[in-house]
Amino acid sequence: MLFELALSGIGGNTIHQVKSNLTMLEINQWAEYRDIRGSLNIGRRVEQAAANIIAMNINKELKFEDWVEPLEFMPHEDDVEIGFEEQLTD
Repeated sequence: MLFELALSGIGGNTIHQVKSNLTMLEINQWAEYRDIRGSLNIGRRVEQAAANIIAMNINKELKFEDWVEPLEFMPHEDDVEIGFEEQLTD
């Protein structure tokens, strides 16, 4: 979590600066924010927003069965992994 805060410039630009400038309470609050809202990486958030807009524009002209997922337009996003239980049901 500390490196992500440092990369985002929250509390400083190095892990040492983040440790010295933020309290443990603030770090925990940022961790909770990240869990609720997603990544602090602005590039990733822009990529997700752009993919959602592209998918929405394509899907408005297609039938529901043919819709594309926004994930198809996010080259830097990890693939969704299927859990063990879901693999058994397939």
